[in-house]
Order: sequence, then C-alpha cells, then structure tokens
Amino acid sequence: MNALFTQQLTVLNAGLQSFADNITRAGGDAVALSWQPPAGGDREGGRVLASLLNHPQIEAANEQAMAQYLAAQPMLVDVMRAGEAIPALDKHKRILHAGPPIAWNDMCGPVQGAILGAILYEQWADTLEQAQALIEQGEVSFEPCHHYDAVAPMAGIISRSMPLWVVENTENSQRVFSNFNEGLGKVLRFGANGDGVIEHLQWMGTELAEAMKAMLAESGPIELKPIMAQALHMGDEVHNRNIAATGLLMKQLLPALLSTALPVEQIQRAIRFITANDHFFLNLSMAACKSMLKAAEGVPGSTMVTVMARNGVNFGIRLSGTGDTWFQAPANPVDGLFFPGYGVDDAAADLGDSAITETAGVGGFAMASSPAIVKFVGGTPADATQNSRSMQRVTIGSNPAFTLPALNFAPTAAGIDARKVLDSSVLPIINTGIAHKQAGVGQIGAGITTAPMSCFVDALSALARQISR
Repeated sequence: MNALFTQQLTVLNAGLQSFADNITRAGGDAVALSWQPPAGGDREGGRVLASLLNHPQIEAANEQAMAQYLAAQPMLVDVMRAGEAIPALDKHKRILHAGPPIAWNDMCGPVQGAILGAILYEQWADTLEQAQALIEQGEVSFEPCHHYDAVAPMAGIISRSMPLWVVENTENSQRVFSNFNEGLGKVLRFGANGDGVIEHLQWMGTELAEAMKAMLAESGPIELKPIMAQALHMGDEVHNRNIAATGLLMKQLLPALLSTALPVEQIQRAIRFITANDHFFLNLSMAACKSMLKAAEGVPGSTMVTVMARNGVNFGIRLSGTGDTWFQAPANPVDGLFFPGYGVDDAAADLGDSAITETAGVGGFAMASSPAIVKFVGGTPADATQNSRSMQRVTIGSNPAFTLPALNFAPTAAGIDARKVLDSSVLPIINTGIAHKQAGVGQIGAGITTAPMSCFVDALSALARQISR
C-alpha cells in the first residue's frame, strides 16, 4: 500500500468531468469516461431496461427485423394520384399530415396553414374562411401519413388530388408513397397557402405528374438505394443535403423524359423545375427509407425503431414489436443556425416525417459523409463525424449498402434499438430544417435535434408488458 502511493496515479473517472479535472490539476492522470445513468436517470426506464437486456426473444426478433430491413430493395415504379394510391382519400374529405396523430386545435401554425391550403387546392372551399368553417363543422378529418404507408416533409400534407411517388420493395411487393417536393420559398410544406402556392400545386398535379409518369414508362423502375449510396460518397447525407442525389437522379430521368412524346415546352418546364430544386430527391429518399423500414415492421418482440416523426408539437416513435402504436413526447428544441432576422422565439417545434431518414441510418446518422452540411446546420466537420460515430452506440448493426468515406468507408449505423438508447442515454440525432411558427413564413434556419428519451421509455414499457403476458 505504501508503494502504491509513491507511484504516479492514473484514475479512471466515471461521472462528472469536474472530478477528472481536479485530479489533473493536482498533477495526476485521469481518464474520463463518458457515462450517464441509464434512461437519463429515469427509474422506470432503468427497471424496464433491466428486464429486456439479453432477452432471447428480443435478440432473435431484432435479428429478423434487421435482416428484413437490409434485404429491402426500394424501387421507384410509378406516379399516381393520391386518391388512386390511397383509396381512403377518395372516400372522405380526409387529409394526411406529417408526424404522429394530433387534433386540429393542437396543431402548429404551419400544419394548419398547409391543411387550409390543401382544402383550397381540392376546391372543397373557395376561401380560407370557408375552409376553416369546414374544419370546425367536422367535415374534414386528419390522420398521419404513416397510417397509410406515406411520408411528407416538414408540414407535409397529402390530399386526394396530389401526385405521389410510388416506391415498391421488390423483395415483398409492399408499396409506400411520398408527395412531390415543391422547391423552396412560399410552399405548402411551410404552411403557405396563397394563390401562387395553389397554382404551383396544380401545375405539379397535372403537367409535372404527367411528365414524371411518362418518364417512368420509358425508363422502367429506378433503383433508389444505389443513388443514395453514391450520393453519400459525393457529399450528401440524403436528408438536408440532396444536391448529388438529385443530380444522379437527373442522369436517369433526362434520357427517358426526352424520349417521351410530350410537348417540348412541357419537358422544358419540368427540367427547369427539377434542376432548380436541390431538394427534389428528398421525398424519394424519404420514401426509400420508409420502404426499408416498413419491411422491418410487425416482428413480435423487436425493439427496433421503425418510425420517428414530428408534427410541430410532439415527437413520436413506433417499434417493430409494438405495431401501429405511437409513443409521443413534446418535441425537443432544435439547436442550429437561423437565417438573418430570425431566432429561437420565431421557430416552430421540430416538424415533419423526414426523420424517417435517420430512422433508416442516413441523414444525421450519415453526417460524416457530408462535412459541408455543418455550414447549414451548425457545428464543425469534426462534429459531423462524431455524430455518425456516436450513433453506433444505439443501433443493432450497420448497413453495408451505405458507407461513409470519412470513416474509412465504414457502413452507416442502422437499426435503432430502443434498449440501447436507454442503456447509453444517447439519443438519436436528427438534422432538420426549422420552420417559422407562423403559417407561410417558410424556413428560417436548420440545425440538430434529438428524439425525446421518454418516447423510448414508454415504448419499451409497452413491449415489456407484451412479452410478460
């Protein structure tokens, strides 16, 4: 013992960094471990976690869900009117919105503005006042896009006359849907609903949709995973940055589009719109990710997260093993960069279905491939790389289809395991746009946010009850 205290001490410190700092100042060496109590210190979460760790049924279920996710092959196969693709939209005045379920009176400004715009677009009303009256009379119903295997970004809305991308998983013939990306500026997905917005939607639903459908008839189905994989090697993370992916899509689009019998002027307008919209591929990226994750749904006992989505008020998740049940909590704030003239007080809470990209292992999970994204969302290239590394702590495995050059072509972390989120107290990272809280103002910034811990605690508690029956 006396000899021990005459030697240079090296201390392993688990807990507060300040303890290690004090040892260093006193002349010792300290190695600080990044450790937090499980479930962020939530007692119920810790108890549930203990009952589910190393559980044979869960391990087998997660292996199955992960294998089904990895095997999925999403292909762009068609363009359809929403009411045709989702017949429930033709039967009633029903509008689909991004995020988990929410009542009209609880919705944020951009979602309400987008819904009012969709009512005008559908010609169910002639004015915003009439549209509001329809809602108050109970004539219009609302459901999440995810309830119909669809996704939409930001205050994304799908109504019966809108065109949808149709993406099919060739492994099991399951189909998912996404709306078209409108571009930037005054657009419906930020709650804008003026005459120009409606006219643009009408052009997309007729002329652009016709061009895209004719293009696919010429080209045949388009594989989406290879486009995403190559884009990751070209500086995209296929959520907030889709410049490379849109360009790669254009390489396949243009020859087929030019081979159609459509009028030259119509083709030119379509090309001008797509080439001016760096986010054109985003909605296809989301649909591809939804397709891969849908393949993993419904595996009894699986703790794999298959949906993360936000409605501007709440954040919601679903697990493979708990089916269609949502687990919600207030959305966490977004830490990011604001456009000049805007700040935190102007922002809506986190918003949109686009977190399906992170759920599938890209977006924020693949930030190491997109160092330029930090100019948009904040931080440094080193932060982007660290974000990708940290997500390895909360996933079942990785996706060899998507590799990151900055990490020596390591595959992206994929298959969020709700147990690992609780065990590590590391929350899934999402890079996201920031919408103004008032309808129609538009995007006012971008940044980084995380999923709320309580969603994962509630989801695992529900799964534990199922398993114990």
